[in-house]
Amino acid sequence: MSQSSTPAVSDAIYDASSLGRPRMFLLGLQHLFAMFGATVLVPVLTGLSVSATLLFAGLGTLLFHFLSRGKVPAFLGSSFAFIAGYAAIAPNGETELLPYACLGVACAGLLYPVLAALFRAFGAKRVMRFFPPVVTGPIVISIGLILASSAIANCQTNWLVAVIVLVICNIWGRGMVKIVPILLGVVVSYAVAAALGEVDFSGVAAAPWVGLPIVWDNTVFALFGPQFDSGLATTAIITIMPLAFATMIEHIGDISAIGSTCERNYIADPGLHRTLLGDGLATILASLFGAPANTTYGENTGVLALTRVFDPRVIRIAACCAIVLSFCPKFAAVIAAMPACVIGGVSLVLYGMISAVGVRNLIENQVDFQNNRNVLVAALVLVLSLGIAYSTAGAIVLELGGVTISLSGLAVGSLVGIVLNAILPGNDFEFDTSELEETAE
Repeated sequence: MSQSSTPAVSDAIYDASSLGRPRMFLLGLQHLFAMFGATVLVPVLTGLSVSATLLFAGLGTLLFHFLSRGKVPAFLGSSFAFIAGYAAIAPNGETELLPYACLGVACAGLLYPVLAALFRAFGAKRVMRFFPPVVTGPIVISIGLILASSAIANCQTNWLVAVIVLVICNIWGRGMVKIVPILLGVVVSYAVAAALGEVDFSGVAAAPWVGLPIVWDNTVFALFGPQFDSGLATTAIITIMPLAFATMIEHIGDISAIGSTCERNYIADPGLHRTLLGDGLATILASLFGAPANTTYGENTGVLALTRVFDPRVIRIAACCAIVLSFCPKFAAVIAAMPACVIGGVSLVLYGMISAVGVRNLIENQVDFQNNRNVLVAALVLVLSLGIAYSTAGAIVLELGGVTISLSGLAVGSLVGIVLNAILPGNDFEFDTSELEETAE
Protein backbone atom coordinates (compact mmCIF):
# COMPACT_ATOMS: atom_id res chain seq x y z
CA MET A 1 0.00 0.00 0.00
CA SER A 2 1.29 3.42 -0.89
CA GLN A 3 1.90 5.74 2.02
CA SER A 4 0.79 9.34 1.74
CA SER A 5 1.35 12.28 3.99
CA THR A 6 -2.33 12.84 4.74
CA PRO A 7 -5.06 10.55 6.05
CA ALA A 8 -6.92 8.76 3.27
CA VAL A 9 -9.73 7.40 5.42
CA SER A 10 -12.23 9.54 7.23
CA ASP A 11 -12.43 7.43 10.37
CA ALA A 12 -8.68 7.56 11.07
CA ILE A 13 -8.02 9.55 14.25
CA TYR A 14 -4.64 11.30 14.30
CA ASP A 15 -5.36 13.61 17.25
CA ALA A 16 -6.65 11.43 20.08
CA SER A 17 -7.16 14.42 22.37
CA SER A 18 -10.57 14.83 20.75
CA LEU A 19 -11.54 11.59 22.51
CA GLY A 20 -10.87 13.02 25.95
CA ARG A 21 -8.28 11.97 28.55
CA PRO A 22 -10.17 8.94 29.97
CA ARG A 23 -10.52 7.36 26.53
CA MET A 24 -6.92 8.15 25.66
CA PHE A 25 -5.81 6.41 28.85
CA LEU A 26 -7.93 3.35 28.03
CA LEU A 27 -6.43 3.22 24.55
CA GLY A 28 -2.97 3.38 26.12
CA LEU A 29 -3.84 0.46 28.40
CA GLN A 30 -4.99 -1.48 25.36
CA HIS A 31 -1.58 -1.01 23.75
CA LEU A 32 0.06 -2.09 27.02
CA PHE A 33 -2.15 -5.20 27.02
CA ALA A 34 -1.21 -6.00 23.41
CA MET A 35 2.56 -5.86 23.91
CA PHE A 36 2.57 -7.37 27.37
CA GLY A 37 2.57 -11.11 26.65
CA ALA A 38 5.48 -11.12 24.23
CA THR A 39 7.50 -8.50 26.10
CA VAL A 40 7.55 -10.29 29.47
CA LEU A 41 8.04 -13.69 27.83
CA VAL A 42 11.57 -12.83 26.70
CA PRO A 43 12.94 -12.37 30.25
CA VAL A 44 11.09 -15.53 31.30
CA LEU A 45 12.83 -17.48 28.52
CA THR A 46 16.27 -15.96 29.08
CA GLY A 47 16.45 -15.39 32.84
CA LEU A 48 16.58 -11.60 32.59
CA SER A 49 14.65 -9.33 34.95
CA VAL A 50 10.94 -8.85 34.23
CA SER A 51 10.92 -5.53 36.08
CA ALA A 52 13.92 -4.17 34.18
CA THR A 53 12.32 -5.37 30.94
CA LEU A 54 9.13 -3.36 31.56
CA LEU A 55 11.12 -0.31 32.69
CA PHE A 56 13.28 -0.16 29.58
CA ALA A 57 10.47 -1.10 27.22
CA GLY A 58 8.78 2.06 28.47
CA LEU A 59 11.90 4.23 28.54
CA GLY A 60 13.07 2.85 25.19
CA THR A 61 9.71 3.70 23.62
CA LEU A 62 9.85 7.26 24.96
CA LEU A 63 13.45 7.64 23.69
CA PHE A 64 12.37 6.33 20.28
CA HIS A 65 9.52 8.84 20.12
CA PHE A 66 11.86 11.67 21.10
CA LEU A 67 14.40 10.82 18.37
CA SER A 68 11.70 10.26 15.74
CA ARG A 69 10.20 13.66 16.56
CA GLY A 70 7.11 12.09 18.15
CA LYS A 71 5.68 11.17 14.75
CA VAL A 72 5.74 7.35 14.64
CA PRO A 73 3.13 5.47 16.76
CA ALA A 74 5.44 2.55 17.56
CA PHE A 75 5.96 0.65 20.82
CA LEU A 76 9.36 -0.93 21.52
CA GLY A 77 9.09 -4.29 23.28
CA SER A 78 11.46 -7.21 23.84
CA SER A 79 13.14 -8.66 20.75
CA PHE A 80 12.90 -12.42 20.22
CA ALA A 81 15.71 -12.42 17.65
CA PHE A 82 18.37 -12.17 20.37
CA ILE A 83 17.09 -15.10 22.44
CA ALA A 84 19.48 -17.45 20.66
CA GLY A 85 22.36 -15.13 21.61
CA TYR A 86 21.41 -15.17 25.29
CA ALA A 87 21.07 -18.96 25.12
CA ALA A 88 24.54 -19.32 23.58
CA ILE A 89 26.21 -17.39 26.43
CA ALA A 90 23.93 -18.35 29.35
CA PRO A 91 22.17 -21.55 28.25
CA ASN A 92 20.40 -22.04 31.58
CA GLY A 93 19.86 -18.38 32.40
CA GLU A 94 22.88 -18.24 34.71
CA THR A 95 22.79 -14.92 36.54
CA GLU A 96 26.56 -14.48 36.44
CA LEU A 97 26.71 -15.04 32.66
CA LEU A 98 23.74 -12.94 31.53
CA PRO A 99 25.62 -9.59 31.88
CA TYR A 100 28.14 -10.87 29.32
CA ALA A 101 25.27 -11.66 26.94
CA CYS A 102 23.87 -8.18 27.60
CA LEU A 103 27.28 -6.72 26.72
CA GLY A 104 27.08 -8.53 23.37
CA VAL A 105 23.58 -7.17 22.76
CA ALA A 106 24.69 -3.64 23.66
CA CYS A 107 27.49 -3.91 21.08
CA ALA A 108 24.95 -5.20 18.57
CA GLY A 109 22.93 -2.08 19.28
CA LEU A 110 25.93 0.00 18.16
CA LEU A 111 25.37 -1.26 14.62
CA TYR A 112 22.03 0.58 14.44
CA PRO A 113 23.56 4.09 14.54
CA VAL A 114 26.16 2.92 12.00
CA LEU A 115 23.45 1.72 9.59
CA ALA A 116 21.44 4.87 10.26
CA ALA A 117 24.47 6.98 9.29
CA LEU A 118 25.00 4.89 6.14
CA PHE A 119 21.35 5.36 5.16
CA ARG A 120 21.75 9.08 5.68
CA ALA A 121 25.01 9.28 3.71
CA PHE A 122 24.57 6.78 0.85
CA GLY A 123 20.87 6.00 0.65
CA ALA A 124 19.01 2.76 1.28
CA LYS A 125 19.53 1.25 -2.17
CA ARG A 126 23.32 0.99 -1.86
CA VAL A 127 23.38 -0.13 1.78
CA MET A 128 20.73 -2.83 1.49
CA ARG A 129 22.65 -4.68 -1.24
CA PHE A 130 24.79 -6.12 1.57
CA PHE A 131 21.75 -7.48 3.46
CA PRO A 132 19.48 -9.13 0.88
CA PRO A 133 16.71 -11.61 1.83
CA VAL A 134 18.88 -14.54 0.68
CA VAL A 135 21.11 -13.75 3.70
CA THR A 136 18.69 -12.43 6.31
CA GLY A 137 15.95 -15.01 5.58
CA PRO A 138 18.08 -18.10 6.41
CA ILE A 139 19.50 -16.32 9.48
CA VAL A 140 15.98 -15.80 10.86
CA ILE A 141 15.02 -19.38 10.00
CA SER A 142 18.07 -20.65 11.88
CA ILE A 143 17.25 -18.61 14.98
CA GLY A 144 13.89 -20.36 15.39
CA LEU A 145 15.21 -23.84 14.63
CA ILE A 146 18.14 -23.56 17.03
CA LEU A 147 15.77 -22.64 19.85
CA ALA A 148 13.30 -25.44 19.08
CA SER A 149 15.02 -28.06 21.26
CA SER A 150 14.64 -25.94 24.41
CA ALA A 151 10.90 -25.57 23.70
CA ILE A 152 10.50 -29.35 23.49
CA ALA A 153 12.46 -29.84 26.73
CA ASN A 154 10.12 -27.46 28.57
CA CYS A 155 7.01 -29.04 27.08
CA GLN A 156 8.09 -32.47 28.33
CA THR A 157 7.54 -31.36 31.93
CA ASN A 158 3.77 -31.42 31.28
CA TRP A 159 2.51 -31.92 27.74
CA LEU A 160 -1.15 -31.41 28.76
CA VAL A 161 -0.56 -27.80 29.79
CA ALA A 162 1.72 -27.20 26.80
CA VAL A 163 -0.99 -28.41 24.39
CA ILE A 164 -3.53 -26.09 26.06
CA VAL A 165 -1.19 -23.19 25.31
CA LEU A 166 -0.87 -24.31 21.69
CA VAL A 167 -4.63 -24.54 21.23
CA ILE A 168 -5.38 -21.12 22.73
CA CYS A 169 -2.48 -19.38 20.96
CA ASN A 170 -3.93 -20.54 17.65
CA ILE A 171 -7.50 -19.53 18.45
CA TRP A 172 -9.43 -17.70 15.77
CA GLY A 173 -11.06 -14.71 17.39
CA ARG A 174 -12.06 -11.17 16.66
CA GLY A 175 -10.95 -7.76 17.89
CA MET A 176 -8.45 -7.83 20.73
CA VAL A 177 -8.76 -11.63 21.04
CA LYS A 178 -7.18 -11.91 17.61
CA ILE A 179 -4.36 -9.52 18.57
CA VAL A 180 -3.37 -11.02 21.94
CA PRO A 181 -3.75 -14.83 21.57
CA ILE A 182 -0.32 -15.45 23.13
CA LEU A 183 -1.24 -13.50 26.26
CA LEU A 184 -4.53 -15.40 26.51
CA GLY A 185 -2.68 -18.68 26.07
CA VAL A 186 -0.30 -17.83 28.89
CA VAL A 187 -3.08 -16.71 31.27
CA VAL A 188 -5.34 -19.73 30.73
CA SER A 189 -2.55 -22.33 30.78
CA TYR A 190 -0.99 -20.65 33.84
CA ALA A 191 -4.34 -21.05 35.64
CA VAL A 192 -4.56 -24.72 34.60
CA ALA A 193 -1.00 -25.36 35.77
CA ALA A 194 -1.78 -23.72 39.12
CA ALA A 195 -4.87 -25.92 39.52
CA LEU A 196 -2.70 -28.98 38.83
CA GLY A 197 -0.19 -27.91 41.49
CA GLU A 198 2.56 -27.07 38.98
CA VAL A 199 3.16 -23.52 40.26
CA ASP A 200 5.24 -22.52 43.30
CA PHE A 201 3.85 -19.23 44.66
CA SER A 202 6.27 -18.95 47.58
CA GLY A 203 8.33 -16.31 45.76
CA VAL A 204 5.20 -14.28 45.06
CA ALA A 205 4.25 -14.19 48.74
CA ALA A 206 7.74 -13.08 49.74
CA ALA A 207 8.06 -10.32 47.12
CA PRO A 208 7.26 -6.73 48.18
CA TRP A 209 4.66 -4.62 46.40
CA VAL A 210 7.06 -1.77 45.62
CA GLY A 211 10.77 -1.92 44.76
CA LEU A 212 13.47 -0.79 42.35
CA PRO A 213 13.46 -2.60 38.99
CA ILE A 214 17.26 -2.53 38.51
CA VAL A 215 19.74 -4.76 40.35
CA TRP A 216 23.29 -3.43 39.93
CA ASP A 217 24.91 -6.88 39.93
CA ASN A 218 22.82 -7.83 36.88
CA THR A 219 24.00 -4.88 34.79
CA VAL A 220 26.89 -4.74 32.33
CA PHE A 221 28.65 -2.17 34.54
CA ALA A 222 29.09 -4.79 37.28
CA LEU A 223 31.31 -6.90 34.97
CA PHE A 224 34.29 -4.60 34.99
CA GLY A 225 36.22 -5.72 38.03
CA PRO A 226 38.84 -8.28 39.07
CA GLN A 227 36.66 -11.18 37.90
CA PHE A 228 36.14 -9.82 34.37
CA ASP A 229 36.48 -12.60 31.76
CA SER A 230 37.77 -10.95 28.59
CA GLY A 231 37.49 -14.18 26.61
CA LEU A 232 33.83 -14.63 27.47
CA ALA A 233 33.14 -10.95 26.75
CA THR A 234 34.76 -11.25 23.32
CA THR A 235 32.81 -14.44 22.64
CA ALA A 236 29.55 -12.75 23.56
CA ILE A 237 30.23 -9.76 21.32
CA ILE A 238 31.25 -11.84 18.28
CA THR A 239 28.38 -14.27 18.81
CA ILE A 240 25.57 -11.77 19.26
CA MET A 241 26.50 -8.78 17.10
CA PRO A 242 25.68 -10.49 13.74
CA LEU A 243 22.09 -11.02 14.93
CA ALA A 244 21.57 -7.27 14.60
CA PHE A 245 21.68 -7.56 10.81
CA ALA A 246 18.42 -9.53 10.89
CA THR A 247 16.75 -7.27 13.46
CA MET A 248 17.65 -4.10 11.55
CA ILE A 249 16.00 -5.49 8.43
CA GLU A 250 13.01 -6.41 10.60
CA HIS A 251 12.90 -2.81 11.83
CA ILE A 252 12.69 -1.47 8.28
CA GLY A 253 9.78 -3.82 7.56
CA ASP A 254 8.00 -2.80 10.77
CA ILE A 255 8.29 0.92 10.03
CA SER A 256 6.91 0.28 6.55
CA ALA A 257 4.01 -1.72 8.02
CA ILE A 258 3.20 1.01 10.56
CA GLY A 259 3.29 3.60 7.79
CA SER A 260 0.96 1.52 5.64
CA THR A 261 -1.46 1.12 8.54
CA CYS A 262 -1.46 4.85 9.30
CA GLU A 263 -1.22 5.81 5.61
CA ARG A 264 1.77 8.03 6.22
CA ASN A 265 5.30 7.84 4.87
CA TYR A 266 7.40 7.40 8.01
CA ILE A 267 10.31 6.10 5.92
CA ALA A 268 10.61 9.58 4.40
CA ASP A 269 9.50 11.57 7.47
CA PRO A 270 10.96 11.37 10.09
CA GLY A 271 13.21 8.98 8.11
CA LEU A 272 14.76 5.56 8.65
CA HIS A 273 17.94 7.12 9.97
CA ARG A 274 15.98 8.54 12.91
CA THR A 275 13.90 5.43 13.63
CA LEU A 276 16.95 3.14 13.40
CA LEU A 277 18.86 5.43 15.74
CA GLY A 278 15.99 5.38 18.23
CA ASP A 279 15.69 1.60 18.13
CA GLY A 280 19.44 1.12 18.46
CA LEU A 281 19.93 3.53 21.37
CA ALA A 282 16.94 2.00 23.17
CA THR A 283 18.53 -1.45 22.77
CA ILE A 284 21.90 -0.23 24.06
CA LEU A 285 20.31 1.46 27.09
CA ALA A 286 18.21 -1.60 27.97
CA SER A 287 21.10 -4.04 27.58
CA LEU A 288 23.49 -2.05 29.74
CA PHE A 289 21.04 -2.27 32.64
CA GLY A 290 20.22 -5.98 32.25
CA ALA A 291 17.06 -5.83 30.09
CA PRO A 292 16.43 -7.47 26.70
CA ALA A 293 17.03 -5.77 23.37
CA ASN A 294 14.14 -3.65 22.11
CA THR A 295 12.33 -3.79 18.79
CA THR A 296 9.24 -2.27 17.20
CA TYR A 297 6.18 -4.43 17.93
CA GLY A 298 3.75 -5.79 15.35
CA GLU A 299 1.18 -6.45 18.08
CA ASN A 300 0.76 -2.72 18.59
CA THR A 301 0.52 -2.17 14.85
CA GLY A 302 -2.44 -4.54 14.98
CA VAL A 303 -4.07 -2.39 17.64
CA LEU A 304 -3.56 0.68 15.45
CA ALA A 305 -5.38 -1.06 12.60
CA LEU A 306 -8.16 -2.16 14.95
CA THR A 307 -8.82 1.18 16.67
CA ARG A 308 -7.92 3.56 13.80
CA VAL A 309 -6.37 5.85 16.41
CA PHE A 310 -2.88 6.72 15.20
CA ASP A 311 -1.92 9.44 17.69
CA PRO A 312 1.59 8.62 19.03
CA ARG A 313 0.61 10.07 22.41
CA VAL A 314 -1.50 6.98 23.05
CA ILE A 315 1.63 4.83 22.67
CA ARG A 316 3.48 7.08 25.09
CA ILE A 317 0.71 6.52 27.64
CA ALA A 318 1.30 2.77 27.30
CA ALA A 319 5.04 3.35 27.79
CA CYS A 320 4.44 5.30 30.99
CA CYS A 321 2.15 2.53 32.29
CA ALA A 322 4.89 -0.05 31.64
CA ILE A 323 7.36 2.09 33.62
CA VAL A 324 4.98 2.32 36.58
CA LEU A 325 4.36 -1.45 36.50
CA SER A 326 8.12 -2.13 36.58
CA PHE A 327 8.28 -0.87 40.18
CA CYS A 328 6.11 -3.77 41.46
CA PRO A 329 8.34 -6.77 42.38
CA LYS A 330 5.31 -8.84 43.36
CA PHE A 331 4.03 -8.65 39.80
CA ALA A 332 7.46 -9.70 38.50
CA ALA A 333 7.41 -12.64 40.92
CA VAL A 334 4.09 -13.84 39.45
CA ILE A 335 5.72 -13.89 36.01
CA ALA A 336 8.85 -15.61 37.35
CA ALA A 337 6.70 -18.37 38.88
CA MET A 338 5.43 -19.41 35.45
CA PRO A 339 6.05 -23.18 35.11
CA ALA A 340 8.27 -24.67 32.39
CA CYS A 341 5.37 -26.40 30.64
CA VAL A 342 3.64 -23.05 30.00
CA ILE A 343 6.89 -21.57 28.73
CA GLY A 344 7.40 -24.60 26.50
CA GLY A 345 3.96 -24.39 24.92
CA VAL A 346 4.33 -20.71 24.11
CA SER A 347 7.87 -21.28 22.87
CA LEU A 348 6.71 -23.87 20.36
CA VAL A 349 4.48 -21.24 18.80
CA LEU A 350 6.93 -18.34 18.98
CA TYR A 351 10.03 -20.18 17.81
CA GLY A 352 8.07 -21.68 14.95
CA MET A 353 6.81 -18.21 14.05
CA ILE A 354 10.38 -16.88 13.99
CA SER A 355 11.41 -19.49 11.42
CA ALA A 356 8.20 -18.93 9.47
CA VAL A 357 8.99 -15.21 9.24
CA GLY A 358 12.33 -16.12 7.66
CA VAL A 359 10.58 -18.34 5.11
CA ARG A 360 8.06 -15.59 4.37
CA ASN A 361 10.94 -13.16 3.85
CA LEU A 362 12.34 -15.41 1.12
CA ILE A 363 8.95 -15.93 -0.54
CA GLU A 364 7.75 -12.34 -0.49
CA ASN A 365 11.03 -11.15 -1.99
CA GLN A 366 10.89 -13.89 -4.62
CA VAL A 367 14.41 -15.16 -3.99
CA ASP A 368 15.45 -17.21 -7.03
CA PHE A 369 16.73 -20.60 -5.85
CA GLN A 370 17.30 -21.74 -9.41
CA ASN A 371 20.29 -19.44 -9.20
CA ASN A 372 23.20 -21.50 -7.81
CA ARG A 373 24.66 -18.41 -6.20
CA ASN A 374 21.59 -17.95 -4.00
CA VAL A 375 21.48 -21.66 -3.18
CA LEU A 376 25.12 -21.58 -2.04
CA VAL A 377 24.67 -18.52 0.18
CA ALA A 378 21.47 -19.78 1.83
CA ALA A 379 22.79 -23.32 2.22
CA LEU A 380 25.96 -22.26 3.99
CA VAL A 381 24.07 -19.95 6.36
CA LEU A 382 21.70 -22.77 7.34
CA VAL A 383 24.26 -25.59 7.53
CA LEU A 384 26.84 -23.62 9.50
CA SER A 385 24.27 -22.10 11.87
CA LEU A 386 22.48 -25.36 12.63
CA GLY A 387 25.41 -27.75 12.25
CA ILE A 388 27.67 -25.91 14.68
CA ALA A 389 24.83 -25.27 17.13
CA TYR A 390 23.95 -28.98 17.35
CA SER A 391 27.54 -30.25 17.27
CA THR A 392 29.14 -31.76 20.35
CA ALA A 393 30.86 -28.51 21.33
CA GLY A 394 28.01 -26.28 20.19
CA ALA A 395 30.52 -23.69 18.95
CA ILE A 396 33.86 -23.21 17.22
CA VAL A 397 36.52 -22.54 19.85
CA LEU A 398 39.53 -20.41 18.96
CA GLU A 399 42.62 -19.46 20.98
CA LEU A 400 43.80 -15.94 20.13
CA GLY A 401 46.58 -14.39 22.16
CA GLY A 402 45.77 -16.46 25.22
CA VAL A 403 42.09 -15.56 25.01
CA THR A 404 39.55 -18.31 24.36
CA ILE A 405 36.80 -17.28 21.95
CA SER A 406 33.77 -19.41 21.13
CA LEU A 407 31.92 -18.68 17.90
CA SER A 408 28.30 -19.84 17.84
CA GLY A 409 26.72 -21.31 14.74
CA LEU A 410 24.61 -18.22 14.19
CA ALA A 411 27.66 -15.96 14.34
CA VAL A 412 29.59 -18.06 11.85
CA GLY A 413 26.62 -18.58 9.53
CA SER A 414 25.67 -14.90 9.53
CA LEU A 415 29.19 -13.64 8.86
CA VAL A 416 29.83 -16.22 6.11
CA GLY A 417 26.52 -15.37 4.44
CA ILE A 418 27.17 -11.62 4.46
CA VAL A 419 30.74 -12.00 3.16
CA LEU A 420 29.79 -14.52 0.45
CA ASN A 421 26.95 -12.35 -0.75
CA ALA A 422 29.34 -9.40 -1.00
CA ILE A 423 32.12 -11.17 -2.94
CA LEU A 424 30.23 -13.59 -5.20
CA PRO A 425 29.25 -12.17 -8.60
CA GLY A 426 25.59 -11.89 -9.52
CA ASN A 427 24.22 -9.92 -6.58
CA ASP A 428 21.16 -8.54 -8.35
CA PHE A 429 19.11 -7.62 -5.25
CA GLU A 430 17.54 -4.17 -5.55
CA PHE A 431 15.96 -2.66 -2.45
CA ASP A 432 12.60 -1.06 -3.29
CA THR A 433 13.18 2.66 -2.86
CA SER A 434 9.81 3.77 -4.21
CA GLU A 435 8.58 4.58 -0.70
CA LEU A 436 11.78 6.40 0.11
CA GLU A 437 11.38 8.62 -2.93
CA GLU A 438 7.86 9.72 -2.00
CA THR A 439 7.70 13.22 -0.59
CA ALA A 440 5.15 14.85 1.60
CA GLU A 441 2.45 16.65 -0.32
